Amino acid sequence: MGFFDKLKKITTNLFSGFTEADEAFFEELEETLILADLGMDTALEAVEQLRTKVRKEKLHDQEEVKAALRDILVDMMDVGDTALDLSTTPSVVLFIGVNGVGKTTSIGKLGSRLKGEGKRVLFCAADTFRAAAADQLEIWSQRAGCELVRQHEGADPGAVLFDALQAAKARGVDAVLCDTAGRLHNKANLMAELSKLSKIIDRECPGAARETLLVLDATTGQNGLIQAKQFKEAAGLTGIVLTKLDGTAKGGIVIAIARELGVPVKLAGVGEGIDDLKPFDAREYVEAII
Repeated sequence: MGFFDKLKKITTNLFSGFTEADEAFFEELEETLILADLGMDTALEAVEQLRTKVRKEKLHDQEEVKAALRDILVDMMDVGDTALDLSTTPSVVLFIGVNGVGKTTSIGKLGSRLKGEGKRVLFCAADTFRAAAADQLEIWSQRAGCELVRQHEGADPGAVLFDALQAAKARGVDAVLCDTAGRLHNKANLMAELSKLSKIIDRECPGAARETLLVLDATTGQNGLIQAKQFKEAAGLTGIVLTKLDGTAKGGIVIAIARELGVPVKLAGVGEGIDDLKPFDAREYVEAII
């Protein structure tokens, strides 16, 4: 199963006692999917689609029902390209999200992967509000072998990004990975800050390929959906980075986010190692949890 080996299978107990796809089975499946963090609406829709498919195609065998459920969940997550757009030199990737979800760590891991692919990568320490955020990113830049642009704590994030983009253009950098503040006083401040960063990119690197990735901790469950809605409204999102899938999290929230917000999951982390952040594959993910 590869990358998602560590995921807990959310339906193992359900299917181990499977006898037939009757109403009791569907009711238990609804409960299982809700407990796996798919959320009420997504779980009910998935089961209703399965119920219809089982009846229409006269599915009886356990493997047939499993395969049908897999297809339904994969289709729910098919909401856009899961590959990062790094088609220009430089390309810019903004990492956004609340404090503690793993933004800085994800930047370090992605930087290491891109460096391994032969790309020249520069980290931008634009989270100047959190004490030692730039220090943490500097440690990751050293581990990953990537360049870093930073300023002093409390500096203007826009000024740090400006410096990073100038350096990227001068040095022929392929990708600028930008850390941003995880907490501002309110949504208006967040929108203003991210809007300012976006304008700097437009001005300094017009036409550059851009990604705005929301980093979510899989263990936050339904709170992750709330965060995603708020950040999508504030900043616009091109993708999700899902971290900490190696713990007790079922991670089903990503299916709800994809279905309800139309935002694809692009990267997933299932461990603390520098190689434990990989491109997200919906079918492999669904195979792992069912």
